[in-house]
Amino acid sequence: MTLDKLADRLRRCREIVFFTGAGISTESGVPDFRSPGGIWTRYQPVYFEEFLRSEEARVRYWKMKRETIELYKNVKPNIGHHAIKTFEERGRLLGLITQNVDGLHRVAGVSEEKMVELHGTDRKVVCLGCEKEFDAQAIYEKISRDPTPPLCDRCGGFLKPATISFGQPMPVVAMRRAQELSQAAEIFIVVGSSLQVQPAASFPVIAKQGGAMLAIINRDPTPLDSLADFNHRGAIGEFFTTLQPLLTHA
Repeated sequence: MTLDKLADRLRRCREIVFFTGAGISTESGVPDFRSPGGIWTRYQPVYFEEFLRSEEARVRYWKMKRETIELYKNVKPNIGHHAIKTFEERGRLLGLITQNVDGLHRVAGVSEEKMVELHGTDRKVVCLGCEKEFDAQAIYEKISRDPTPPLCDRCGGFLKPATISFGQPMPVVAMRRAQELSQAAEIFIVVGSSLQVQPAASFPVIAKQGGAMLAIINRDPTPLDSLADFNHRGAIGEFFTTLQPLLTHA
């Protein structure tokens, strides 16, 4: 399928689902965790069970998260994030499923009711005991003054950014909603995901099995490229820059 044909399908469709991974945010200056310069090249990941049982692990975890949140102060949504918001404004976005925890889709203005953050968000802090939410910035500022892992002022439970760590169960509601969106999609567009992390990588397959047209936009090859009706291998910003004028054609 050519880009012109994809644009023609997009102009006529109101059941579009986007599925985004780290690659959509790298052009905003957010390093992929696994790539050179990413957080996992400098910190050993803290597994959820380790976070629960070890104060030393919690100290290490919060140090890593504080560095991440400092990075977020200087990054902004890019053309990819804004393009997805534009689909919503035109009434063509059925939903957005994202693996990202950077919150840039929210900053770009995508409605919360349209969005599923599969792995949560760094921009919220919650108590693992009573689920009370805390002002993230206030917690990060406290950590910068005192590295002692914070506790809930209501129940004494451990506080943690509202993200899914290794070994932590995936959120049931988010997974169900992502499956429903995948099954209902007429066009399912993967943007910036390696499609190697399960169970998230199963959603394009679910969409395809449900009859959706599948498009994959990514810098590198993915395991599902042969399943896709349209593939773009290259920069995401370049893709949307080329696509946008085609969407305005009659």
